[in-house]
Amino acid sequence: MSETSATPAYPVGLRLAGRRVVLVGGGTVAQRRLPALLAAGADVTVVAPEVTPSVEAMVTSGEITWERRAWRDGDLADAWYALAATDDPDVNAAIVAEAESRRVWCVRTDDADQGTAWTPATGRSDGITVAVLTSGAQGAAGRDPRRSAAIRDAIVARLGDGTLDAEQRSPRTPGVALVGGGPGDPDLITVRGRRLLAQADVVVADRLGPRDLLDELPPHVEVIDAAKIPYGRAMAQEAINAVLVEHAKAGRSVVRLKGGDPFVFGRGMEEAEQLAAEGVQVTVVPGISSSISVPGAVGIPVTHRGVAHEFTVVSGHVAPDDPRSLVDWPALARLRGTLVLLMAVENLGAIAAALREHGRPDETPVAIVQEGTMATERRVDATLATAAERAVAEGVRPPAVVVIGDVVSLRQSG
Repeated sequence: MSETSATPAYPVGLRLAGRRVVLVGGGTVAQRRLPALLAAGADVTVVAPEVTPSVEAMVTSGEITWERRAWRDGDLADAWYALAATDDPDVNAAIVAEAESRRVWCVRTDDADQGTAWTPATGRSDGITVAVLTSGAQGAAGRDPRRSAAIRDAIVARLGDGTLDAEQRSPRTPGVALVGGGPGDPDLITVRGRRLLAQADVVVADRLGPRDLLDELPPHVEVIDAAKIPYGRAMAQEAINAVLVEHAKAGRSVVRLKGGDPFVFGRGMEEAEQLAAEGVQVTVVPGISSSISVPGAVGIPVTHRGVAHEFTVVSGHVAPDDPRSLVDWPALARLRGTLVLLMAVENLGAIAAALREHGRPDETPVAIVQEGTMATERRVDATLATAAERAVAEGVRPPAVVVIGDVVSLRQSG
């Protein structure tokens, strides 16, 4: 095999759907390789006396077959592809020898040069698979997996954010994508959301969306500030819907960029329903909700073992005594877990009073996080009895997330 290891590998894609693949070994290497094989539709048999809990879970779920024993000659019968992934070099060598005799391509995970195939560093983006094999210092193919992984990551990242040939890579589809932009930090938008932004003709942006991303858009992209759409006699939401429909029906690719997640107090469903009624194709791209990401950014877990076994996210834009309120505040006050309030700065005093009236202790810890994940982020700590007063004294303004519960008192060690 020495002559093979000194020669560049011939790249090829294996179509393994429904075909027998044998993976010998049940350790962490097998655990890493199995998901891609399963995604390819392979009929996988693992041969190993023991397997990791994750591999065993795949057995239990019926995704793979497990032969609970050591490898023996003949295990590669009828196989199309094999992986030698045991911790015994002699066994791996014997597996490769059987594969060679049966003309089965075989990866040897402990010594790549002694196998008949190499596993590339692989990544995927928008239906494209990127597979990278690099040469090491001595010219042997596949000997530098860290460099392969770095090159793969760079390519996938550029595909994901649209900076690598976005025009030719994927044709634009007229319609509207409701994209959750996350809590504000532009790095917290999803890969898919960033890619759709790079491909958009029109972006209709909320005030709370990740504004920094708008500066990255090509100059031909029309950016519409949803807060500045002329509403006339129509309601604001109706006017926004009309703009989305107008541009989509004109054959443009439209991104409706919203803060957080489109379906968490973002009126995303209202927009989706109106667009569907108008015959406009709608894609929903979930976003990271500020209800969990903003507390997490300042070190507050919304749940913690032995402290809180549930958390409840509540809109505070309507006061508890407002007849329009749909929230059962007495029931919330009786809960022992974490309460996360969004859009609650204006009504924080009334909300705190309602919770206290119905049984939440005055000393319950409260954290108010303004402009979470942004450079201007700040945290104000208080109790349920002092939260409203502290918010006024500190000049807290929206957007802010209010966290109520014992998790507020937790501190990261180190």
